[in-house]
Amino acid sequence: MRRPHIPMLAQISVAHLVSHVYIMAIPALLPLLPDALGVTFVELGAAVSLFNVMSATCQIPMGFIVDRFGARRVLVLGIGTGTASFFLLSLFPSYVGLLVAAGVLGASNAVYHPSDYAILSRSMRETIMGKAFSVHSFAGYGGSAATPFLMVSIATLFSISGAFFAAGTLGTIVLAMFFLAGPEKNVPVEPAPPQAPAGAPKGNMAVFTLPVLVLTGLYVLLSLSTASIERFSVSALMEGYGVTLPLANTALTAFLICSAVGVLSGGELADRTRRHGFVAAVAFGVAAVLTVVVALGDLPPLLLVVLFALIGFLTGVIVPSRDMLVRAASPKGGEGKTFGVVSSGFNIGGTIGPLLCGYFLDHGLPSFVFWATVAFMVLTVLVTWAQESRRGCEPERAGSRG
Repeated sequence: MRRPHIPMLAQISVAHLVSHVYIMAIPALLPLLPDALGVTFVELGAAVSLFNVMSATCQIPMGFIVDRFGARRVLVLGIGTGTASFFLLSLFPSYVGLLVAAGVLGASNAVYHPSDYAILSRSMRETIMGKAFSVHSFAGYGGSAATPFLMVSIATLFSISGAFFAAGTLGTIVLAMFFLAGPEKNVPVEPAPPQAPAGAPKGNMAVFTLPVLVLTGLYVLLSLSTASIERFSVSALMEGYGVTLPLANTALTAFLICSAVGVLSGGELADRTRRHGFVAAVAFGVAAVLTVVVALGDLPPLLLVVLFALIGFLTGVIVPSRDMLVRAASPKGGEGKTFGVVSSGFNIGGTIGPLLCGYFLDHGLPSFVFWATVAFMVLTVLVTWAQESRRGCEPERAGSRG
């Protein structure tokens, strides 16, 4: 039987969408889980933390596994493992089952970034690489945005188990797509041997270079900047600025929608320049100024929503440029390891941010949520500008990519 043709970008983007659905599935049901499982929010918080700890722990090793055994194989295995976790959780909806599922999901989540970016880096034409990264990221944003509504709706109409079963069914559909389509001819089934630039460390140490470590720190800062707004801006606006819940939610929705639009726009921009660090620095610099305006408070409702929309757009624009910076720092054939290392920064930021913002809110300092965001954005500007300036001063090295 002739296999259906499904472009590789479509396959990887759908896989990325599923990864974000799986990230959001349990948090989306937090309001319903205490009654359903007979647990406290602290216990549920432990399950969410376990997910992040497992993902952070496995992210770097998974990058090496991707480059050793092949990105597509590891990606399919990760989707299958996460899918099985949701099916088992639907059959055994208990707190112990939730902890086991959260741990397994965290480990399988570590597969996606190293695998996705390794495949895209080896299969997309150089002239459209930025657009490919933007489509991939946009799919993830879409999965995050749709999951709360879908999971809560299914759980309300049917049951918690039904919602988990639906998540597993989605993964099954995507697995079927991968098996039916098969690997594309221009994507190597076997991993490419890593080729480090001249003078760089050899072997597995080739990814532990100063640029890669700096980019890992950049990912931590990006996570701290955007996650503070995504998770705590509504509470901060209500407690510190007298903003109503509908208005605060409208502002956050504007931020999320415009972030997704910004990601697509950033892909076109990333393909038109090699100075991706300057793009990120300028966008985050303007976003920091706008966040200062929000932090000062006492804004008309329409202006508040517009500012959130602009901040969301600017933080979305830099996503493809961010990915291009990582790709440029990757040794050829070692994209999986490199993206595994830098993506661990997301998990580090995802662990620190909630604790910091929770501290501010618990101690009556809601405006500090925004001021901390400004501080992280300013640090992001300094890091990206310094990184790009350093690259601009270096001669082009053999084997490097811009």
